[in-house]
Formats: sequence, C-alpha cells, structure tokens
Amino acid sequence: DDGRVEIDCESKLARAISLMYRHPPGYVEKQIVEEPEPEYEPAPPPYEEVPGLRPEYPRLNVLIQVVGSRGDVQPFIALGNEIQKLGFRVRLATHDLFEKFVRDSGLEFYPIGGDPAALMAYMVKNPGLIPSFESLQAGEIQQKQDMVEEMLEGFWYSCFRPDTATGAPFVADAIIANPPAFAPVHCAEALGIPVHIMFTMPWTSTSAFPHPLANLSNSSGNQSVANYASYAIVEYLTWQGLGGIINKWRGSLDLEDVAMFDGPLLAERLRIPHTYCWSPALVPKPADWGAHIDVCGFFFRNAPSYSPPDDLAHFLSAGPKPVYIGFGSIVLDDPQGAIRTILDAVRIAGVRAIISKGWSHLAGPASEDVYWIGDCPHEWLFTHVAAVVHHGGAGTTACGLKNGVPTMVVPFFGDQPFWGEMVANAGAGPMPVPFKQLNAQKLADGIASCLTPQAKAAAQSIAEQMNSEQGAQAAAQSWLRQLPAKQRLRCDLLPSQPAAWVYKKGKKPVKLSKMAAEELVSRKTVNAKYLELYHTKPISIEVTRWDPISGGASAVMATAVDMTDSITGMVTKPVDEYRHEQRRRERERKRDLSSSQQNSHHDLPKTDGGGRASSPSPSHASSGLTTTPSTTTTTSDPNKPKQRSMAGTVAGASAKSIGMIGPIAAKGMLVDIPLAITEGLKTVPGHFGTKVRNHGPVTDAKSGAAVAGKTFAFGFVDGLSDLVMEPVRGASSGGAVGAVKGVGKGAVSLVAKSGAGMFGLFAYPSAGIAKSIRTAVHSGTRKVVAKAKHAEGEWLLLGGGLPPGVRGEDLVGRFLLLRKGKRGREGPRL
Repeated sequence: DDGRVEIDCESKLARAISLMYRHPPGYVEKQIVEEPEPEYEPAPPPYEEVPGLRPEYPRLNVLIQVVGSRGDVQPFIALGNEIQKLGFRVRLATHDLFEKFVRDSGLEFYPIGGDPAALMAYMVKNPGLIPSFESLQAGEIQQKQDMVEEMLEGFWYSCFRPDTATGAPFVADAIIANPPAFAPVHCAEALGIPVHIMFTMPWTSTSAFPHPLANLSNSSGNQSVANYASYAIVEYLTWQGLGGIINKWRGSLDLEDVAMFDGPLLAERLRIPHTYCWSPALVPKPADWGAHIDVCGFFFRNAPSYSPPDDLAHFLSAGPKPVYIGFGSIVLDDPQGAIRTILDAVRIAGVRAIISKGWSHLAGPASEDVYWIGDCPHEWLFTHVAAVVHHGGAGTTACGLKNGVPTMVVPFFGDQPFWGEMVANAGAGPMPVPFKQLNAQKLADGIASCLTPQAKAAAQSIAEQMNSEQGAQAAAQSWLRQLPAKQRLRCDLLPSQPAAWVYKKGKKPVKLSKMAAEELVSRKTVNAKYLELYHTKPISIEVTRWDPISGGASAVMATAVDMTDSITGMVTKPVDEYRHEQRRRERERKRDLSSSQQNSHHDLPKTDGGGRASSPSPSHASSGLTTTPSTTTTTSDPNKPKQRSMAGTVAGASAKSIGMIGPIAAKGMLVDIPLAITEGLKTVPGHFGTKVRNHGPVTDAKSGAAVAGKTFAFGFVDGLSDLVMEPVRGASSGGAVGAVKGVGKGAVSLVAKSGAGMFGLFAYPSAGIAKSIRTAVHSGTRKVVAKAKHAEGEWLLLGGGLPPGVRGEDLVGRFLLLRKGKRGREGPRL
C-alpha cells in the first residue's frame, strides 16, 4: 500500500466520472473568451508623475495560503521573499506552529489553526482518500473535518484581519496558495481579487501521466485517456468528503453553494493560473497544459548560516561520507520498529549513517557509524553525505538532487510515490519502496543502489540542470505575468497603490486606493456610503449544464431536495447550528488567547510626548518588516463580528428553515428550472462541434437583461447561419455524407440556439433579479471587508501620509476632474 487511490479504469464509477468531467465541446472557447472590461475602466492618466511614484505594478498586499508540513511552507517563504523584493507587501497564512519560522524570514504571518503533526499522523494511518475502519471507530474523521473547518475559517480571516502580533491592518489584493488549502478560490471570489495556485505536484489534468494520488489498473486500452480521467476521479472523491464543509463555509461568506458536479476540477473550469514548482529536468511541462500553467523549477531559500556542533563535525571527519536517513515531519505509528529496521540496514549495507530524529523523535545509542541528528538545514547537511533516504517530500527531494546526491524514496502518502518514481526514472536512485513494505534488506539494497557510479552520475547531471534554474524568481515572474492588466489594478489618483474602491457618482467612475479614499472622505469630498468595493478580478461560478433534459431534471431535483432540507431543518438545523456555534466560539477563544500571548511577547508601544501610543508605521509594510503594535490594535480586532446569543442563534436557525420554504420553491420554478433548460439548450450545439457564443455572466438585473437580449438576437442569427453553413462545411470535409450530417447539425443548432434565445428572455432577467435580491440581502461580508479597507486606509494615512510630492488639494482636484469625465491633461501632477 503506497497511499494512492486504486482506480479500476474499467469500473462503472470510473467510466461515469470520466464522462461527466470530459469537457463539453465548446467549453474551451467559452472559458477563454477575454473578459469584457468594465464600463468604469478609465484610460491611463496622461499627466506626468513624480519620478519613482509609480512602479510597474501597484504595491499589492499579497496573501500566501499554505497547508502542510515545514517542507510545504519553506518553498513559499522563498517565493514570498522574491515577491517582497519586487516591492509588494507579503503575508503568509499557515499553521500556528510555523509562526517564528515565517516571521524570522521577514514575512508577515497569520495563523490559520490546524495541527500539522496530527494531520501527518492521520495521513500515515490513512494514506489514501478513503479512511480506514479504525479511524472511523476512533472518531478521527470528525476531528479532521473540524480541523478543515477551522483552517477554512482561518484562511478567510487571513484575508482581512489585522496582524495578530503587531495589529497592522491588512486586506489582501491577491492570493497565492497551494491546493490543499481548499480556500483560495472561494476567498478570491468573495473579495473579487486574482488567485494563483502553486504546488509541488501535478494538480491539473493531463494525458501525460496520472494523478500522483492515483494508481491505475486496467488502463491498457487508452493510457492517455485514463491518465486524464484520473484527475477528475481523485477530485471527485475529495469533493465528496469535503464539499459539504466547504459549501457551509461559503454560506458564511455570503457565497452560493457550488454544485456537486462543479466542485471537482473547479480551478480548471475557471482557468485559474497555476505554477508548478519542480524542475523541468525531472518532469517537463506536458504538451496539453495551456499558457496559464507554468513549470518554473523548485523554490529554494537562501541557505541559512550554520555551524555544526563539535560532535557532528567530528563524526563527519572521522570516516567516509555517511548516508542520510530521515522521514522529516512523518509521524510513525511504531518508531522503535523503524529504528530497528534502519540500524539493521545500516549494518547490512556496511555504511555510516546520519539518522534524523524528525517528528517521530527517532533516537538510539550513538556509535562510530551512526549519528542521531535533530534540526539541521538540509542545504548544509546534504553537501556532506553520499546519499539520502527519505519520505519523498518535494522539498527534500529537490534539496538532495540539487546537491547531486543519489536518492532513495520511502513514501508514505500523497505525492511521495510520484517523486520516488520520477527520481528512479531519471536514474538517480532505486524505485521507491513504500514504508509499509520496507524491511532491513530492502533498505540496504536501496542504499547500495544509490552508491553505484550510475546513480551518482545521474544525480550530478540533474544537479547541473537544477543549479541553472531560478525557481522562486521564475515563479514570481509567472505570477506577475498572470495578473490582470496593470491599469485595472491601479488607483486612478495614486497609481503606485492598488485600487480598492470605485466611486460611481459622476459621469465617469473613479477607482480609488484605500489611502486615496480615506483622504477624500476626511476632506468631505466623498461620502463614504457611495464607495463601492472594487473587484480587480471577478470570479463567477456557474452551474454546468449538458442538455435541457438533464439540466431541467437536475434543477427540479435540487429544488425538491432544498425544500425537503428546509422542512426537516426545522428540527435538525438548530442542533447543527448549536454544535457549529460551539466550535466557532472555541476557535475564537483560542485565537484571542494566542493573540494576547503574542502581544505580551512584544515590546510596549512607543509613545509620543504626551504619553499616547504612536500609530504603527505602514512604511515598513512593503519591505516585510513588522510594526510596533499600538494600544488601539492590541485590545480587540475591529473587524471581528459581535458575539451572537446562543439561544438566538439556535432559534434563528429553525425560523430560517421555515422561512426559506417559500423562497426556495419560487426560485426553483421562476429561476433555476428555466435557467437550466436555457443553458442546456445553449450547450447542445457544442456537442456536435458547433461553436457556441458566451455572452458573459449574469451578476445582477442589468446584466441579466443584457444577456437575455444578446442570447435572443444571436440565437436566431447564429442558428440560421449554422443551418446554411454546416452543410457547406460538412461537404467540404466529408463530401455528400458530410453534407447530410451538416444538414442535421444545422437543424439541431437552429432549434437549440433559437430555443435558448426564447427561454432566455424569461430565464436570464429572472436570474439577474434573483442575484440582485441576494446581493442586497446578504451584505455581511461586504460590510466586514469594507470596514477592514477603511481601517487600512486610515492606518496608511496616519503612519506615513500621502506619497512624497502629493498634496491633498491636488488629490481632490484630480478626483473632481476624473468624476466629470475629463482626462485632465491640464490637471495637477500627482
């Protein structure tokens, strides 16, 4: 058992999932259509600026979200430092355990909760996606779900809550994350900001190789198809376990549920940019990955300075280079058994060894041939060993190969078998041996294989290629390249700052940064209630429809299920809400305790001449330096929601269930079912290879009416065009038979497109009105984010004021010109 999911490619489940997640024809064309620029996108100001005021990109607040062990966090610290060098402010949100590690690197930190050691122990017991019976009996599944719930909540708070140690306000302008975080796409949707996924193993469907968590069988028919389908199968199984938790959490962000079949491969459907941090020398970029996916090389931090203790230095100089053996953050069930296996293998192989204690606290008697080592930088240690044996984490694998050291991988779960196979395929080590199959002889044989001249030569060749790569720098550039257009990100008044608001009370809407908005509000030039949150990269998650029959049927079924849930919820929802609220309060209590402990460890705030606490200086934000906490930020978080009454929460859950029965029924009959039929009709021609237009998402009543008009007009025009042109295209490619098929395609296209146009006249405006009502009713998230943006704007003004050379009067003058629709060549220079 190597921890991968066993997938029988001939099974009914595998076939059904692969068919469901095969992109419908026309899908790519629909997704890659350039997003129309919003009407309030002004032209670049023509005036000259103070030198140095406008960098190539505005100084974004970049949030990096990471779940995993130290080996998962460390590459993102290297990335964060590179992004920091470009002039951006960087916060890394991960487990509380790594706070010192992150802050010592010069990055800001936000704790998300979760226990990585407990997570590792669970993964060792349950290496695949399906938990063992023992874990079910022990209640570990519920514990893991509670941990995921805690981390999702923590990731959302990391987007807008102040620094827990310094009190410095922070609202994210862009997100970078690894897939196990599960939260980034949803957080980005709630904030309307760009998101970029980066990871150490393949997470995007490809026909080149299967998903690293999948072990395929019976795939001899078409290996490439099986490889591609494996990604959908793994994602589907993952969503079945976590989809309910994620949707419940999305509700707290005022987001709608993601449909059961749209949750898997969501990032692929939305064409979220991906950057993979491994060396192309090991795994080249597959040919079927698009331009929004890059392979940039491993992320390496700058090697820390390290002086070995005397006993380690003596051990290294006392004989031949030893072999390193360690399993890092893996928590073993039987550490003593592992120690016996390792020591026996060292004796059989006749080598000297450095054995890492790791999170399993391996230890034994010291000898001339064995040294037990604690925390030690791999960057230094791996230059002093002859070979490395480890669990196959991407970071450890990369570090060994970068130093030209042959590698044996003993995988436990996750991507570890994948990296073991990649190393073996490159000739730099033996085939991986799963830990559950490991014995002393297999370990000794693997060590012997690593010490062969062939393995040494292969490892050295890979090292030469890897040392020519600059992974973290390349990834930072990949991220920059995938950002929205610079002008879309910039404030119209202070272009060196990112736009956070849009002011529409004028002939021309104006994009404003947090600082610019607060300056205008303080001067009473702008009323804060007319400031709307600006979305630099809107994300719209729509339900996938395959045809009008299945689409309409699924909408009817979904409405029935939701109504049933509301009826039974009168009894079940109060209990669920009571338990959820208890867990939420306990998590909040822990966060408050952790925050107070952090603040107690910092120096007291500096005071001005009158004994008042001085404001934290935001001038350090872009350099990554922490700030001194002020008395106003160490007491409480102004963005934290007020504590709700438990009795009120429970009673409200029951009342809400009763009250939702009517609206659910109305929405199903007037919106969901007509929209499903319309979208299904619209999709049908694509199944036959006919191009289908995309008229954009429906976000409100105005866009609903616009989409309805376009769908109706172009539905008849395109349908008639297809009726004429499809036979011509068919005849040119297939002769008489092709012409007959073309007639059929044209007829189907005419019926489907015109039908979608007619149904759409009712469905799209109804959907738009429903969206507008929902937006008006569910305003909690917008209010919280707006409050946080105002707080950061005030903090920026108090800490450093407007940029050098910019006067408040000039800012006001420029704003008044822009809102009148004047481009202002004669305006003041800012």
